[in-house]
Amino acid sequence: MSDIQFASRSEIGARSGNEDYLQHGELEAGWYAVLSDGAGGHSDGAVAADLVVRMVAHELSVEFARPGEPAATLRRVVHVANDALNRRQEGLHGKHRMHATLVVLWIDKARQQTVWSHVGDSRLYLLRKGRIAQVTRDDSVVQTMLDAGLIDEAQARNHAHRNQLIAAMGAEEPIEPHLSEADFEIHDGDAFLLCSDGWYDPLATADIEDSLAGARSPLDWLDRMRAIVQQRQRANQDNYSAIAVWVGNPAEITRIEPPR
Repeated sequence: MSDIQFASRSEIGARSGNEDYLQHGELEAGWYAVLSDGAGGHSDGAVAADLVVRMVAHELSVEFARPGEPAATLRRVVHVANDALNRRQEGLHGKHRMHATLVVLWIDKARQQTVWSHVGDSRLYLLRKGRIAQVTRDDSVVQTMLDAGLIDEAQARNHAHRNQLIAAMGAEEPIEPHLSEADFEIHDGDAFLLCSDGWYDPLATADIEDSLAGARSPLDWLDRMRAIVQQRQRANQDNYSAIAVWVGNPAEITRIEPPR
């Protein structure tokens, strides 16, 4: 398998504090990246996001040390993290509860495959040969409206309810985490991007593709995107965070086969 490289950025934006948390690294059985965004409008979002990320990272190290089917293993990891967050706020209801999004990527060394899961509207993108694909689908009111054909992409970007979630870690209702349908074989030159809504909202897909084509490293890719976010940020810019995962050198492939 090609070298796996990581980089991450987490910025406060125009907010008084940062409620995004992220972590990535290498374990004996594979590599992981996990990102969480404390849901806006709820108390202690930063605490929720931090707890979710730390629990997922810990459970990945435990669960993937045992034999098992990766998707089922990842599902258990997400449920354990959600249960831990719910125990932290037992007896609390409504606006007093903590909520957070989650997106997690696991790359298995032995299988040379990856699985992922998410809850909420933090996203995972895959870029292969410079072409982008959004592999997660937001748990949000706006996504539901898009799916129903009530609004288009341009309207969704600025919709008044664009941050309203229909599922989140720590919700009183039971969660059903989204999972990749099957183990996904990774290719040399693949690039993954995990990010919160504050990161992807100001970016067009072409921005993400073009930034990769010119990048010298995963960190340079993130810095090129961050510069665009900073240029376009609103007065109330949310926290914005991302993790870049490179398999080999995706930028070299996009220079040979440009995105557009």
